[in-house]
Amino acid sequence: MSFHGSPPARWRRSTRCGASNACVEIARLDEGAISVRDTADAGPRLAFDLGEWREFVRRVRDGRFDHP
Repeated sequence: MSFHGSPPARWRRSTRCGASNACVEIARLDEGAISVRDTADAGPRLAFDLGEWREFVRRVRDGRFDHP
């Protein structure tokens, strides 16, 4: 069997997941982008270039997306 195009993404699960299936997974893509998905949802995925990913992670750590 031959393969053409980009290889499939190698998804990594968050270490904060535990035994739950409600997790976030990320994959590094060939273009240097980062893709993010919800393990429980086969729907849309988010994609960030490296600079956008670093900014997103910085804002998460700063609590920008915390619920009151």
